[in-house]
Amino acid sequence: MNTTTAAPLVTEAMKQQYRDEGYMILERIIPADMLQMLREECSYFLGYYDSEMDMRRTKVDGINHRSKRYFISNRYHLSPRMWEFIFSPLMAEITQATLGPDVYLFNEQWVIKGAEQGMKFAWHQDSGYVGRQNPHKPYLTCWCTLDDVSEQNGTVYVLPHSRGGTRQTIFDHTQEPGSNDLIGYQGSDPGLPIIAPAGSIVAFTSYTFHRSGANTTSRMRRIYLPQYSGEPILNKDGSNWAMAVPFMKDGKRVYDRAGDTFDRHAPANLKRRLAAQQQN
Repeated sequence: MNTTTAAPLVTEAMKQQYRDEGYMILERIIPADMLQMLREECSYFLGYYDSEMDMRRTKVDGINHRSKRYFISNRYHLSPRMWEFIFSPLMAEITQATLGPDVYLFNEQWVIKGAEQGMKFAWHQDSGYVGRQNPHKPYLTCWCTLDDVSEQNGTVYVLPHSRGGTRQTIFDHTQEPGSNDLIGYQGSDPGLPIIAPAGSIVAFTSYTFHRSGANTTSRMRRIYLPQYSGEPILNKDGSNWAMAVPFMKDGKRVYDRAGDTFDRHAPANLKRRLAAQQQN
């Protein structure tokens, strides 16, 4: 009988770096079929969102800027396939290595920079968007590369905890006019650029400062970004800040595909927005 156990995808050294510095990198970790599926879904949702902006006759929607930079959030219920990656054994291993035995899907989005004019994104903590007024433990961001990423096409730069002082702190953020970005760091440290091939995952905590440069290449730079938490993240009134879809409980997969419906788990603000569009 073969009793060989597969080597863990997340090594002890990776876990230690995540704990100490707030990030880790898993290169070429996404299976080829999953990577192709994500690329296909990205194309669909990009077209879907462009049509939304056209219908509203706008080129700027919050931090979204048409043809330049997109953050298309929490639409996976509109896809018959996205759940296969979000709640996959791969993501189960990564989330448990960083968050522990209990895991919820908190948020998910496409982060796309247009060719030649893809905008930068300012220094921030993801938790800066949730805000200190909604106390929460650090959650996990999984920055999944659908393309090779470089400084030329707008890769992410991370500021390790030891250089940003972010291990236990959410800093105040101010809104930048024009881009509508929230900015939490004004220092001179340029951060560490992540140079990685397509199919990689950069995992970092929501307290870790990060930014990204402009895309000056002739192709889009596409990222899929699911985010997970160890417990539901709530507003002051007790409602979910975004989502809280159960994924793992006590180290066991508890995701209920049949029960994971848009009506049950989609954020309230998205439900209102899509309902208003249907009425127009």
